[in-house]
Amino acid sequence: MYKLILGNKNYSSWSLRPWLVMKKAKIEFEELVIPLYVDGYQQALAPYSPSGKVPVLISDALTIWDSLAICEYIAEVSPLMWPQDSQSRALARSISHEMHSGFSLIRENMPMNCRAVGRHVSITAPIQQEIDRIQSIWQNCLEENHPGPWLFGDFSIADAMYAPIVSRFNTYGVELNQTCSKYMQHVLNDKHMKQWFSAAAEELHVIELSEVVK
Repeated sequence: MYKLILGNKNYSSWSLRPWLVMKKAKIEFEELVIPLYVDGYQQALAPYSPSGKVPVLISDALTIWDSLAICEYIAEVSPLMWPQDSQSRALARSISHEMHSGFSLIRENMPMNCRAVGRHVSITAPIQQEIDRIQSIWQNCLEENHPGPWLFGDFSIADAMYAPIVSRFNTYGVELNQTCSKYMQHVLNDKHMKQWFSAAAEELHVIELSEVVK
C-alpha cells in the first residue's frame, strides 16, 4: 500500500501533481493531509519527509519526495503516464521540467487557491511573458503535435505538472486564446480535478499569504 503525504489541497500545487498522476494510474493509496504553516506542522511532517516539504510518497521502506520524482516513480509502475512515442515523451519531459523549475513570477503573484474565483492581480509585462510561454507550450502540443484533449492526446505527467497553472488561471481570470481556454476547461471538468477541488472547499485551514492579492 502506498501512502501519499500532502499539504493543504486548497494551496499545495506540488501535492496536486502526484495525487493526480496516481489517480489516473488507478493506483490505490492512502493519503495524509498535513496542514502547512500552522503551529507544529514541521514536527508533523518530520516522520515522513526528509526534506521537511510535501509531497512525499511512502512505499514500504522506500520514501520518495519531490513531486516530479514521485511522478517518475509512478511512471515506472504505470508506463502509460508518459507518451509512448519517444519524441513525444522527450517533449513531455522537457515541458514538465520547465514547469518544475520555471514560471516563478506566476507562482509568486498568483498563489494556488482552489476555493477562490474572480480574483485579479496586476499583469506586468514579465508576468505576461510567462503566461504567453505557457500558452505557446499548450498550443504547440494541442495543435501541432497532438489532437488533445490532453496535451499529448491521452493524460500524461505533463498534464499533471500544468494542472496547478490551470487552477491559478481560473482563480485569477487569466485570459487565454481559444485553444488554451478549451484545454483549461477540459482540465477543470476532469473528474479527479473536481474531487480535488471539492476536498479543498471543505478544508478549514487558511494560509494567509496565499489569500493576499498583490
